[in-house]
Amino acid sequence: MIRHDGEQAVQRRAGEGHPGWGSPMFSAEIPIGFHGFILAQRMLVVGARDDDDALWATVLAGPSGFARPTSDRTVEIDALPAHGDPLRDAFGSTREVGILAIEPQTRRRIRINGRATRRDGGLSVVTDQVLGNCPKYIQTREIVEVQPCPTEAEATVRRGTALSDAQQRLIRAADTFFIASHGPGHGGDASHRGGMPGFVQVRDARRLAWPDYFGNSFYMTLGNMVLDSRCGLLFIDWETGDTLQLTGRGTIDWEPGRAAAVPGALRLVEFEIDQVVQIDRAHPLRWRLHGYSRHNPPSATDGAVLEAG
Repeated sequence: MIRHDGEQAVQRRAGEGHPGWGSPMFSAEIPIGFHGFILAQRMLVVGARDDDDALWATVLAGPSGFARPTSDRTVEIDALPAHGDPLRDAFGSTREVGILAIEPQTRRRIRINGRATRRDGGLSVVTDQVLGNCPKYIQTREIVEVQPCPTEAEATVRRGTALSDAQQRLIRAADTFFIASHGPGHGGDASHRGGMPGFVQVRDARRLAWPDYFGNSFYMTLGNMVLDSRCGLLFIDWETGDTLQLTGRGTIDWEPGRAAAVPGALRLVEFEIDQVVQIDRAHPLRWRLHGYSRHNPPSATDGAVLEAG
């Protein structure tokens, strides 16, 4: 069992687990049952550091088979981040990465953490940690269209250090985002967060907060955050393919009174923005929402129908 000091610190503070607990039952090998799932994927979320050591989350996409296991510890990915993405040129040397293979159609996901190196047109990944995750808080979506991504000359990229009004509206309407974190000595990780629209609070142009809901009592993201507060967020406009990437620092708010004011929150996570990157049509897939997870706690804007399962 791997000992993760950050995770254990969160477990102790949360009153969950016991001293013998460590990280989830990761294996460095890809279970044979995961091979078909990886081959079927159209989208991967990747978290890694750029050349300035800032942590970002990005999305890769392609036809089924664009990501494929080539051994029990290697995955080849035939895609790179979009032009203008902070991680587009980040893999000239080997980087620790967190990868989330998530399938909104079936609400299935697995995590593949390891080391990635750029090759022609894509990435080669050596796995260090592979784990399946439960479907909680994943909204059901289906792909309805595929659009070409802009070329380097066509790319529309907006950079800044604070959120515009339009970017704030996108975040307030979001039911999903992705977070990249890193634990020194434990590698990178990419994870999913979901809830009803409005579950992410925009406190001002440089500060966000969101509830930490009940999960599996393993705290990979929060544990990494205890050891290194740097993290990266990714919001996707599922209808247009626009991406909004934020890098900054996250902290855990343990004040029970503030958590009690948010339905379903065990605690709150606060995020302070250092940099903002928005890229129009960076994600080629267009999605239609079918329903929100039945596990989502209510919010002020939860008028849509929840899923039955």
